[in-house]
Amino acid sequence: MGPFARPLIVIGLLLSFVLKGKAQVPAQVLPAFSFLGAGKQAFTNKDLAQDRPLFFLFVDPDCEHCQRAVHTIGENHAAFRNAAMYVISLDSREKLSSFMDKYGGALNGQKNVLLLQDNLNQFIVRFKPRRYPAMMLYSPKGQLIDYEDNPESVFRIVNQLKLGTSRPRSGTNPPPKPGTK
Repeated sequence: MGPFARPLIVIGLLLSFVLKGKAQVPAQVLPAFSFLGAGKQAFTNKDLAQDRPLFFLFVDPDCEHCQRAVHTIGENHAAFRNAAMYVISLDSREKLSSFMDKYGGALNGQKNVLLLQDNLNQFIVRFKPRRYPAMMLYSPKGQLIDYEDNPESVFRIVNQLKLGTSRPRSGTNPPPKPGTK
């Protein structure tokens, strides 16, 4: 992929949202995907943990909000120990690893944390995040429990995990509907 491909894809997606006048609705059901894992091996939705909540964190290592979110999640890593955590980036694995070394703190080396490269630019199209950082908590059965893209709201997801919630939340802050946020 050329040096301008990633920015052009992101700009194109952002323009499509602005021109349509509404935000994407995050994927309510876990979509099929294929990312690159360690050793450039394919990692697909078939490789996901089946027995625990699935936490997807979509980041851009140059994004300040992503840096704050990862730092906060690292400080609260104990709350995520019973979840499978997948940190995904469009950037190279090396850049993502460096980002995690700098901001991820206690997340580094955890057995439940996996770094993945979205080399085919699938995350935005299939998971439908609204912006960086996209934090998506799915049940083991693949139903969206919670979505957040505000780094200051990480604690809402932490609370979901502490409560052992494995079903979609209800109440005052459901996943967004088209044209909201």
